[in-house]
Amino acid sequence: MTYICYGFKIYHMKKSFITIVIAAIFSVTAFAGDGGKKNNTIINGDVNVTYVALNNFKANFKDVKNATWKITANCQKASFNQDGVLTTAFYDLKGEYLGFTQNIGYTTIPFSAQEEINTKYTDYPVKEVIKFEYNGENTTIEPLVYFVDMKKGDSEVVLKVTPDAKVTFYKKVK
Repeated sequence: MTYICYGFKIYHMKKSFITIVIAAIFSVTAFAGDGGKKNNTIINGDVNVTYVALNNFKANFKDVKNATWKITANCQKASFNQDGVLTTAFYDLKGEYLGFTQNIGYTTIPFSAQEEINTKYTDYPVKEVIKFEYNGENTTIEPLVYFVDMKKGDSEVVLKVTPDAKVTFYKKVK
């Protein structure tokens, strides 16, 4: 079974933006018995992180020393700064690596996607961009995608951009 994480907050980003984006990405959630939380847990601060998650984190992010862990009902996440970039790694409740998100600059997304966004959403300044890399077993989730959060007055929208510069409207936040 695949355990999927949703509904979390990354650093200083708006909770509603992240909740909508990741909840929609990880829309397939499976639950089982104890979810892997009761066995082989290690106290990391005030959080019980599974031994498998900690070992996988050390393997995935060798040079990271000061990760902050949080456990939700559906996942374990480690938030940290990697080479000056805010990053969050996600693990299912058994400790298997799912992927990560990073705050990135707008100019990181493909140039033709930037041109399309600038043409179609001229009055919407870019608020932030999240890079999402998925490494789980669910093949319906794209392995790499960018989410562009744009806000104009009281209206806020999220666009999804693929590496091949395909831009699609993803969600209206407000």
